[in-house]
Amino acid sequence: MKPARFEYHSPSSLDEAVALLAAGGSDSRVLAGGQSLIPMMNFRIAAPSALIDLNRISELTYIKDEGSVIAIGAMTRQRAIEFSPVVAAKLPLLHQAIKLVGHLPTRTRGTIGGSIANADPAAEIPMVLQALEGEVVARGPKGRRTIPASELFHDAMSTALANDEILVEVRLPVAANGSGCAIEEFARRRGDFAIAAIAVVIQRKGESCEKARIATAGITSHSQRLRTAEQILEKQGLGDAAITAAAEAAAKSVEPLTDRNASADYRRQLTQILTERAVKRAAKK
Repeated sequence: MKPARFEYHSPSSLDEAVALLAAGGSDSRVLAGGQSLIPMMNFRIAAPSALIDLNRISELTYIKDEGSVIAIGAMTRQRAIEFSPVVAAKLPLLHQAIKLVGHLPTRTRGTIGGSIANADPAAEIPMVLQALEGEVVARGPKGRRTIPASELFHDAMSTALANDEILVEVRLPVAANGSGCAIEEFARRRGDFAIAAIAVVIQRKGESCEKARIATAGITSHSQRLRTAEQILEKQGLGDAAITAAAEAAAKSVEPLTDRNASADYRRQLTQILTERAVKRAAKK
């Protein structure tokens, strides 16, 4: 199929892109990697009146080490993140997750900002943003604003970004010394969207758990933190009984999706299994 008629704009600066988006109204869409938007347009699930293509805006492509935070431009390709020594050394959870995103052509074209702004429930990068308690920077006609991960995702493919805002930067805290992380994912085939995935970050203090962060992908309508499970680990530690209790709490706390890939009950069971596996792996680091 072919998309409905639309206007195409290819700005060379962020200021120009923001102005075009504001002028186009609520029917305009921003084009990053296009891995999701273009197929949706071809099937006429999406029919924007105008596309603002960000691919010529070089100022949105970078990976910067700012000390306690790694700042990544929204148009940075997933493939560049995959091979970044800075990401490998200081954001090990993202380094693990990026290898699970689609296939080589997907990662070569796809961008970190596009994945987050699209907010697909099964995407790995929004899950990482949640688990790391990161934030994004948005730019609109009124200037820049920062949105924490906890406030960004509202529902499937729905975020706190306004219609006239462009996601321009992703900010992720550097992994703390001695912390461990792990991702457990279940998909039909490697590279497919996750039927269920869990990301875990653990900061140990001796035998106790100083901090636990657990986030989902593919399980509910949008990526979310499993706070009850986190609290169990922080109070009870990282023994087998506490990990089992946290995994059971994780399964009880979610409202899983039912679709052609899996039932809600199956996803609930996967939540428990994957949480237990991921916590045990992260706690060993």
